[in-house]
Amino acid sequence: MSIVLSQVSKRFGRHVVVDRVNLEVLDGELFVLLGPSGSGKSTVLRMIAGLAFPDEGKIMIHGSDVTHAPPQQRGIGFVFQNYSIFTHMTVAANIEFGLKIRGMGKVPRIRRTEELLEIVGLAGLGHRMPRQLSGGQQQRVALARALAYQPKVLLLDEPFGALDVKIRAHLRRTLSEVQKRLKVTAILVTHDQDEAFEVADRIGVLDRGRLLETGDPEKLYRCPRSAFVAIFLGGGNLLSAPAGRAEALLGPIATRSCSEMPREESQMAHIFFRPEQVRLTKEPPADGKPVLGRGVIADQVFSGSFRRVRVRVPRLRGWRQLAPPPSFGQEQWILEAELPAETSLEPGEQFVSVRGWTFLNPPRPRLLVFDNRASEGISHLAMGGWLASRLDGSVTVLRNRKDQERDEKVRDEVQRRLTEAGVQAANVLLPEGKSSEVLIREQTAHIYNFLLLTRSKADAKMSHLGIARMLTRILEGAEVPLLITARDFKPIERILVCTAAGEPGKTDVRMAAWLARRVRASVTLLHVLTPNSNDASAREHVANAASTLGSLDVHVDTRLVEAQSPAEAIVREAAQGDWDLLVLGGHGPHAGALFEPEDVTLQVLKQVDCSVLVVPDQEQVS
Repeated sequence: MSIVLSQVSKRFGRHVVVDRVNLEVLDGELFVLLGPSGSGKSTVLRMIAGLAFPDEGKIMIHGSDVTHAPPQQRGIGFVFQNYSIFTHMTVAANIEFGLKIRGMGKVPRIRRTEELLEIVGLAGLGHRMPRQLSGGQQQRVALARALAYQPKVLLLDEPFGALDVKIRAHLRRTLSEVQKRLKVTAILVTHDQDEAFEVADRIGVLDRGRLLETGDPEKLYRCPRSAFVAIFLGGGNLLSAPAGRAEALLGPIATRSCSEMPREESQMAHIFFRPEQVRLTKEPPADGKPVLGRGVIADQVFSGSFRRVRVRVPRLRGWRQLAPPPSFGQEQWILEAELPAETSLEPGEQFVSVRGWTFLNPPRPRLLVFDNRASEGISHLAMGGWLASRLDGSVTVLRNRKDQERDEKVRDEVQRRLTEAGVQAANVLLPEGKSSEVLIREQTAHIYNFLLLTRSKADAKMSHLGIARMLTRILEGAEVPLLITARDFKPIERILVCTAAGEPGKTDVRMAAWLARRVRASVTLLHVLTPNSNDASAREHVANAASTLGSLDVHVDTRLVEAQSPAEAIVREAAQGDWDLLVLGGHGPHAGALFEPEDVTLQVLKQVDCSVLVVPDQEQVS
């Protein structure tokens, strides 16, 4: 192996940029790290180059541990997006620079420079200054300079990002030819899927610092294992249905093209199909391919050799659409299709069928339960165990400990409480630090669906001291739904979703539907009209919310009530009804001002006895 990364992590402050990445790059391979902006691609590359050092893990290059070695000891050639060539030197001088400081004689330097100019297609241009070259030619100079001293590994950080489409395509071919000719191991970072498919021997897909999948381009495209990889690599349509309904329409949950991919047992099936696998016909397909329904064209775009079409289809009962993500209040599906440009689409309804699909493993929900040492009760642990069993999820329990506390003693205490709460299996984390800090750091670093904590007896009055202050910090810093459990555990059977005047929440409605479907709870939507509310806007929002819940097969009752403040109406309704869970929207670092913690959330928490779920305004469910 040329390059091996083992459990490599990197943090900036409390933000985990690279999270326990394991990667092996073969000798002579051109490996592409692909992912969206902010996924950690460039940070991984910089750690391999020695321009940044990992906080955890090990980096090996050709069998040598270089985790903390300086860049000059790694034998790395690096090509940046902004060329990084010396503007006051000629092309030849730029290429020779690294050879000169390494002590190579003049004659072999000139010979090596001329050889590289020939390889990168710049023969005869060694005397020119960078300002006399095009952007594409300057990047060729940067590539030649990186290859001049025959590095063990070539690293390229989005080297074609600043160039126009035609030049990028030409340079990609040049890079591929040069890399294969010189047999140098190379890692290319990009967010461009076309670029990755064209040059890569293998691709690794990164998201939020995690390396999700690796494989050759065709396999990743045809047989992705996760929803993110499937959608990021070319886009497509993702539907979710109970396994029985999926098999009734599509047959056994397996595919010929991806039969080697193991599928986890689950009550739900995720069905993914590419736009080019969608067929639109005026008559039912004669070959018996599954029909999703009869739809109408929503819009179409001519794109040269093909035509992009969006088709509106009545949803199948018991099914839901995950991608493209439906808009709030959308009752029908809008599916993406890609047809040959010469296809003539007649007006009117079309039969929408699919000629191929892949079953993806639905992600298992993950719950983070904070077991504060001040919590006398175990309702949060019991709720975590109950939710995990209903959602087929996993539980991680976090207990922060003091410096003098022994790890074994605290772990035994937490395990005793888990047993008392009836939790069969849980991962236990025992970090040191302040409660709010370790909790926010952990939920930021790793993907969780819910964050659970409870109120102790000391919190009965919910003063702005102690736990209330900690809750405020958590509400402001948490990026996942926060479930504050009641002091006495109750299974969730009746859910009250609370919205208010202004710009109503949407993610809270979807989260309530997601949860209600899985635990089989009933839902009531409470919309609060304050004196300055727009009644028409409120009724439109309630109708859209009911449509969203109905499209997910969740029956909902709706209520519009008048009050001087949202908190007043929510507390009154909570006191009158036998609710197991209240759902509020809009906390977190990116939230709006609808439910500021000091204004509503803490007021509600002070005065209600049931569990409360506070949902950020970012989508967290799948």
